[in-house]
Amino acid sequence: MTRWLSLLLGASLLALTGPQAASAVTCTAQSLDENSYTVCAVDMTQEDLRLFLNDASGVPYGQFQQVDASLRAQRKHLAFAMNGGMYHDDRAPVGHYVEDGSEQMRVITTPGPGNFGLLPNGILCIGKGRADVYETLRFVSEKPQCTYATQSGPMLVIDGALHPRFLPDSTSRYIRNGVGTSDDGKTAYFVISENAVTLYEFATFFRDGLTVPQALFLDGNISRLYAPELGRADIGRWMGPIIGVVESDE
Repeated sequence: MTRWLSLLLGASLLALTGPQAASAVTCTAQSLDENSYTVCAVDMTQEDLRLFLNDASGVPYGQFQQVDASLRAQRKHLAFAMNGGMYHDDRAPVGHYVEDGSEQMRVITTPGPGNFGLLPNGILCIGKGRADVYETLRFVSEKPQCTYATQSGPMLVIDGALHPRFLPDSTSRYIRNGVGTSDDGKTAYFVISENAVTLYEFATFFRDGLTVPQALFLDGNISRLYAPELGRADIGRWMGPIIGVVESDE
């Protein structure tokens, strides 16, 4: 109870202080077809984008504030973060997961239940100075070098086209988040919807609003954002993988 209360207080204080000093990540409000989104663009040539799962004692961080507190002890801080992929009840990643060069979960190529198993799914690969979303079978074929990687699904945009299983008249609406990458790998666009959207609408925003060739669904319903420049630190269910930009305090 005490731990949860401290997280609530921390998030409340951040919200009350309003927009923070400019950070390395640019977050903007955008819209398409009457749906609203927050888009955070990460310049991969300048910024330190990482994945986080467990703390030094092996316990999942679970919340953005826990990651930030760990970084503060190293004279660093979290400049931006988002939930970074689907996970099991114990918060272990459902699919491929690499953290600081160490593979913690293998690639899953088979279909299955839920959004993750709605093939094709994909993998976000973070390497030196770039980030790329790969369709899973392409990732297996090309074997890119990833310092960090997280697998999720389904793909939203594949080579400029929407996932073939998405329906324009779908009635399944959730707050959703995902990531798209530029063709040169220099920019990663992290997006969270501000109203409930379908997968078709969400994917269309990446294709038509951001014009990225590849985009990956990260999750829905539990989607959350940490953006100090917006005075935002969403709280809710405990998360598995967390993806975020790290900055030095100096």
